[in-house]
Amino acid sequence: MSNYVFLIDANKQPMNPIHPAHARKLMELGKAAVFRMYPFTLIMNRIVDKIITYPLSLRIDPGSKLTGISIVNNRDEVIWAMELQHRGWVIKDALETRKAARRGRRNRHTRYRQARFLNRKRSKGWLAPSLMHRVLTIETWVKRLIKFSPVAEIRQELVRFDTQAIQNPEISGTEYQQGTLAGYEVREYLLEKWGRKCTYCSKECVPLQIEHIQARANGGTDRVSNLCLACEKCNQKKGTKDLKDFLKGKPDLVSRILKQAKAPLKDAAAVNSTRWKLFETLKVLGLPVTTGTGGQTKYNRTRLRLPKEHWLDAACVGVTESLKVLTSKILKVKATGYGTRRLCRMDKFGFPCSKPRQSYKTSWKTGDIARTIDRIIGRVVVQNEKRLEVRVNGKRHYCKPDEVKPIHRKDGYSYA
Repeated sequence: MSNYVFLIDANKQPMNPIHPAHARKLMELGKAAVFRMYPFTLIMNRIVDKIITYPLSLRIDPGSKLTGISIVNNRDEVIWAMELQHRGWVIKDALETRKAARRGRRNRHTRYRQARFLNRKRSKGWLAPSLMHRVLTIETWVKRLIKFSPVAEIRQELVRFDTQAIQNPEISGTEYQQGTLAGYEVREYLLEKWGRKCTYCSKECVPLQIEHIQARANGGTDRVSNLCLACEKCNQKKGTKDLKDFLKGKPDLVSRILKQAKAPLKDAAAVNSTRWKLFETLKVLGLPVTTGTGGQTKYNRTRLRLPKEHWLDAACVGVTESLKVLTSKILKVKATGYGTRRLCRMDKFGFPCSKPRQSYKTSWKTGDIARTIDRIIGRVVVQNEKRLEVRVNGKRHYCKPDEVKPIHRKDGYSYA
């Protein structure tokens, strides 16, 4: 089943989301029209007095690469969901390219203006652009969803991996950490760290057990840096053997495991760096914000027997007694940005290697989503003032501007 459809009245006041069949009936009767494609929203042709709504819970599972967002109604039913793909690493690579070009220019002594970076000062709470991007994109979508639906509360997974609490279970109360959640915090951390596969044989989609790299019988500890994941066969075969003896003849694998055991989680670090910034940003919106941990989320998802999906993780954030999933086809959004501010492309030496960017006097922009007269829907690429290109799955369809109807204007995201 598809997501429920957002509905607003003629004054653009949010109403209760409706079933897709109900939305289709309103459009057939001429009582509503399409207001926005992504997220799909209908607008009534009249003003509704005294709108009665039931409260919705907007739940967020922030991630480094993907963020899951779900909307749950007052009957604990998941009626709408989406997955937002970030572009933090793209921003990081672009900044590093710019840094290399500027450094090369300085080394060539071709500076054309005085240095102005020596007097710059970072504000309090500053985050790198690749990290701040995650906060801003989530904020953008939360504002959109609040605008089209009667959201009463926001739930956020605030702590992904509380490594300090894992090392010292009594740091926040023995009753909390030594209960059923303690194992979920450690296990979820290890699943992310070791790629959800056996450390020794790289098998995937099999039951995995927590394994001590240096056996406890040989003086090994329960610290996270000494833990990994192994399938039952490898775990029993290794027993209390030393790692180098067990993997004799595989020195590359031994060095990789020892290196990975001490390596930090980049994705977890990105989430932990932005969690409080996101929490403060959501509080400014004026809605009550509650939080939960990653271990609590996984505990709820496992107890409710739900598959591992980012949007289902979002629905399981916080205290969740029961959950009924009424949607399976979710909105998938990818952050693409509005383009680059470069006037032209550069080669590896920092010199221009393309013509300056051209602009055309037309209402179309590259990145718009449109439908041709042949009912082909795709992304628009402006060739010139009299020719457009509509791309669908790698195929290119050429047409004139008056032969194309806009569906969704460019907003820095692509949709599926």
